[in-house]
Parts: sequence; structure tokens; C-alpha cells
Amino acid sequence: MSCTRVAPAARAICAALLSFVLASAQVVRFWTCPADQKPQPPSRRSGAMACCEGGRTGALQNLAARFTLLLVIFARVNVAQASDTSAGPANALSLPQIVSEVLSNNPSLKAARADWEAMKQRVPQARAWDDLKVGVDVERSGTTRFNTVSDAEWMVSQAIPLSGKNRKRAQAAAAEAAATFEELRRVELSLAAQVRTAFYRLANAYEQLDLNRKNVQLLQQFVEITRAKYAVGAQTQGDVLLAETDLAKQEEARFDIEREISDAESRLNVLMNRQVSEAVGRPAPPAFAAHVLDARHVPALALSHVPDVRIAQQKLAAAQARYDLARREWVPDPELRVEARQFNGSGADFREYDTGIFFSVPWLNRKKYKAAIEEAKMGLESARQELEAKQQETLGRVRDHLRRIETFHHHTELFRTKIVPLARQNVNATRLSYQTDKTGFLNLIEAQRSLQETESMYWHHLTEYLVALAELETVVGTDPKRAPGSGPHHEKGVQ
Repeated sequence: MSCTRVAPAARAICAALLSFVLASAQVVRFWTCPADQKPQPPSRRSGAMACCEGGRTGALQNLAARFTLLLVIFARVNVAQASDTSAGPANALSLPQIVSEVLSNNPSLKAARADWEAMKQRVPQARAWDDLKVGVDVERSGTTRFNTVSDAEWMVSQAIPLSGKNRKRAQAAAAEAAATFEELRRVELSLAAQVRTAFYRLANAYEQLDLNRKNVQLLQQFVEITRAKYAVGAQTQGDVLLAETDLAKQEEARFDIEREISDAESRLNVLMNRQVSEAVGRPAPPAFAAHVLDARHVPALALSHVPDVRIAQQKLAAAQARYDLARREWVPDPELRVEARQFNGSGADFREYDTGIFFSVPWLNRKKYKAAIEEAKMGLESARQELEAKQQETLGRVRDHLRRIETFHHHTELFRTKIVPLARQNVNATRLSYQTDKTGFLNLIEAQRSLQETESMYWHHLTEYLVALAELETVVGTDPKRAPGSGPHHEKGVQ
């Protein structure tokens, strides 16, 4: 009779039935043994007693223990099947829906967008001409009375920015607004990565909770088996205490897992701008999917799209515009003026007018403008060095992150295809050996612990792999699968 080509649940029942049949045959053999038969050496296969008379009692105890074991396994298999059929959320939590809600309701993103909208309004202010000046001179001839007027001279003046200083100010303001837009993109990418990370960690915590429940059910089965064997003298009390100790440790682990679930739910609610105690729901189990990335194109993609580099580029553009502006401060802009006079007794008519042009004289204040140029030059050099530093940091982060993805991809694939199946086979083999008294209870417990740790580590590796993929978009600044020749994204009205 073979129990190796059936399902795991049926295999356990098959082994228990086989053990029960062997014990029944042993009882029949001892019961029919002649009274004058001499004692026989103990059987290695059946564990029989040394003599016929003393073996009858032991065989009956062995039969009772195996019958109890069979009943326990039947009960536990039914419970396990019922729990398996009820597992899995009916309405799984949707990651795209959560990401959309976060990008719509998160206050940090709204604040960053408001900052960008405010910075855009600086561009027309910087580009505008100086305000038109209007004035009047009132003359009083032969009197000191305030309400007595002899003549009035009206003036209108306007500075003409022929040097292009206003255009350079506008270029600097536009670059600063573009840098603020990249700050907005950085917040958006960071929030998307945070919500994906919290989602995957919540899914992992639920999978760990399922593993904990399955192991609790299995350990309860072990406890009942050891108690049944201990009651008939076929098991030591130490085995019973060992099973109960492992069961208590699972209770401790369950509380830690429930805390992790609570932390992940709170994080998602905070990101979605909800009440922290609001129910979130259970995500669908995370699935492993290999993502093929071209490591040669990702660094170039990052240098073109990552917000940190784009911010440094815009700061460099603003510094260049301010340097050009400082150099143009040497060039005076003309101010045109028109004056018209009204004389007493002439009514509202203007009898004469004058025109004029005025220039500032910056060359007499050489130290002031030379220092301004040197300041702008140092600011430009600082912006260049900052850009180079950000580019090197980005390349380093991309390299490290790609290595991280590769590592967790390897670990997940190894556990999924080799380590977890081997651990399950080891548990099944050890369980069959234990049920036929070919191995001890300690070996069974160790095999079950190894399986639990292996399955738990698989879900941890899968979660870290998915989190690394989610964070890659933040490191690169765009979808890593985007074509390498595509240019950076610009918001309308920024550039």
C-alpha cells in the first residue's frame, strides 16, 4: 500500500489508516499467540512487545493511540479544508484606486502644487517694465496761499529697458518656477512610492497572518496527537510541553503581525487624508512577476527625468540668468520724460511742453557692480557643482537600486521554485514517518518550524522585491520602461 501519490490531506489520512491497520494486525497476532510461546525479540517494524503475554496489553494501547490519532487527523483535515475554502478576500483592495485617491487628496501634494502656481506668477512680474511715472509741479508767484496757483507743470516719465534686464529677470523667475514644478513631481513620485510600499507591506502582513493561522491549526493538531499518545503511554510529557510551547509562540507572533497590519493601514489612511482608524480592507495576495529592465538605458533615463537633477539644472539656468543680469547692470536704461505747462489765465490749454531723456551713471559706483558680478559668478559656479553632484548621486542610486531589485528577484525566484517546495516535501515526509513511529516528535516540530520560516521569508522577499520596483520610479523619475530617447516632461506654462 502506498500513500505517496495522493494529495497532502489524503496522504495524512492514508498514513494514519495504514498505521491503524498495522496496529490491528499486531493485536490479532498477539491475541492468537499460544500461551506456551517463548518471548520473542522486539520487532523493529511494528514495535511489538518482547513476549506474547506482555505484548497483548502494549498492542492494545498502541492500537488505541493510533485510533485516536486517526480521529484527530480526520477532524483537523476537515477544519483545514474549511479554512482553505473560506480564505481570500471577496473584494480585494485595489492599488490603482488607492494611488489615484492619494494623488487627489493628499495635502502635501496640494501644498506643493500651490507653491508651483505661486512661483509661476513671478514670471510676468519680473518681465514687466517699470511703472509709468506721472507728476505735477505747482507754482505760486507773489503769494504764499496754498489754494492760490499761478502755473502748473505736468510730467510723464517712463524707463525703457533697452538693455534687456527685465528679460533676464524673467528667465531667472521662469527657471525657479520650473524648479518648483520639479519639486511638485518629486512629491508626487514620493507619495506614489510610499502608497505602493504601504500597500505591499499590508498584503505581506495579511499573508503572514494566514501562515500564522495555518501553523496554529497544525500545532493544535500536534498537541492533541501528543496528548493522545501520552495518555496511552506512547509519548513523553516533554513532547506535549514542546508542542504547547510552540503554540504559545505563535500567539505572540500573531499580535506582532496584527500590529504591522494596523501600522500599514494607518499609513495608507494618512496618505489618503482619511481618518487613521478608518477601515482599509485587505489587498489581494502579492503576485510574483519578472520585470525585465535594460540596465544600460536606465541611468540615462534617470539623468533626464529624476527631479533632483532637473531641479539642479533649473537652478543652474536661474544662476546663469542672474549672472547675465549682473553684467547688464553696467548698461544704463534710458528714461524718457515729457513735461507740459499750464499758465494762469490760460484755462486748461497747454501753452508749452518739454521733452527729455535721462540716464543713470553706474560707472561711478564701480565697486558695487563689480561685487554684484562676482557674487553672481560664484552662484553660477555653485550651481554647476551642485548639478554635477546630483548627477553622480543619481547614477549611484540607480546602480544600487538595480542591484537591490536583482537581489530580491533572485531570492524570490529561489524560494518560490526550490526552497519552499523542498521544505513542504520535508514536512510531509517527516509527518508520515512520525505517524508510523519512524521518527521522533522533535524532528516533526523542527520540520514544521523550518517550513513556516521558509514560507514567511518567501513573502518577505517578494514584498521587498515589489517595494524595490515601486521605488525605482522615484529613483529614475519616470516609468523605467519608458523609451530612453524620450525627453523630460514639462508642464505647460513652465518652460
